Amino acid sequence: MAVVSSETLLPSASPVRFVAEDGTRADRHGAYAEPPESLLKEAYRLMVLGRRFDVQATALTKQGRLAVYPSSAGQEACQVAAALALETRDWLFPTYRDSVALVARGLKPGEVLTLLRGDAHCGYNPAETRVAPQCTPLATQTLHAAGLAHAMQRRGEDAVALALIGDGATSEGDFHEALNFAAVFKAPAVFFVQNNRYAISVPFEKQSAAAALAYKGIGYGMRSEQVDGNDAVAVLAVLGDAVKHAREGRGPVLVEAHTYRIDSHTNADDATRYREAGEVEKWREADPLKRLETYLRSRNSLGDTEIEQFRADAETFAQSVRDALNAEPELDPMSLFDHVYAEPTRQLEAQRAMVRAELEA
Repeated sequence: MAVVSSETLLPSASPVRFVAEDGTRADRHGAYAEPPESLLKEAYRLMVLGRRFDVQATALTKQGRLAVYPSSAGQEACQVAAALALETRDWLFPTYRDSVALVARGLKPGEVLTLLRGDAHCGYNPAETRVAPQCTPLATQTLHAAGLAHAMQRRGEDAVALALIGDGATSEGDFHEALNFAAVFKAPAVFFVQNNRYAISVPFEKQSAAAALAYKGIGYGMRSEQVDGNDAVAVLAVLGDAVKHAREGRGPVLVEAHTYRIDSHTNADDATRYREAGEVEKWREADPLKRLETYLRSRNSLGDTEIEQFRADAETFAQSVRDALNAEPELDPMSLFDHVYAEPTRQLEAQRAMVRAELEA
């Protein structure tokens, strides 16, 4: 078996970047090619939509329409790029914070927010959408992604599985098991870590002594990369290349995006207890949406008319979110038993019969 040189696995010495915080060109991208203008404009449109969705969902928690909402404000470049890097045939494995990625993937807001409303564990059909249920336990979706990627590989499917991960999840055993499995079997998987600096209230420096989380892939013989997660151009370029690498059968890729969670962990969290206001304001200046807009304007690729149209479309979308969440759900208690096992066990059938009898009594 050929030995892979560690030099080919190392991430860039500093995060890949095409665009600086002020929207000007930054040549720190090595051999990565800049995505086409059409893709950048679509990313901007979806980031405008995603930010408005995020604001609306946060407001709905205050109205009692959502039980909880983990905001991804400030991480829109990562969320949208994860969706755009994939083909329809590929699989996305999201966490509870990745609702914007699901919206960018084309799922309906009512379906996306079913879990966070507390109606059901998943509001859409994973087999039809090729989007796994949003995962609330840390890192368990990485194992699912690795296993499904390997299964698709064995079946000869031309598809990739991309798992979204928070920085806190890299401290879980499941994360390391998934990377090891995927690397050994060269599964077509991409593990995308959104390092937003805090695992709930625990800062990054208390989670890992590594210079960057991207270096964790090297120990498993996995190609790794780190990218400025607030630079949509860079994230699209790096993720697009990672998906291509995996699709071509050259093995999995670990990508770390350096970004920041502007809002609290969820609406139930008080982030002022563990981080300073000045830190948050510093990261607001690195706003991924503003950065991409400034960059596209400087290239005459985006004008006022298009921006206003995107914002108007986002307001219309926000209304659809309100409409979906204001409608009372129609819930069937018997659906609790539908997706437990492929073939129901005797115990499950007995429980189903008991609940049916109680409902009919």
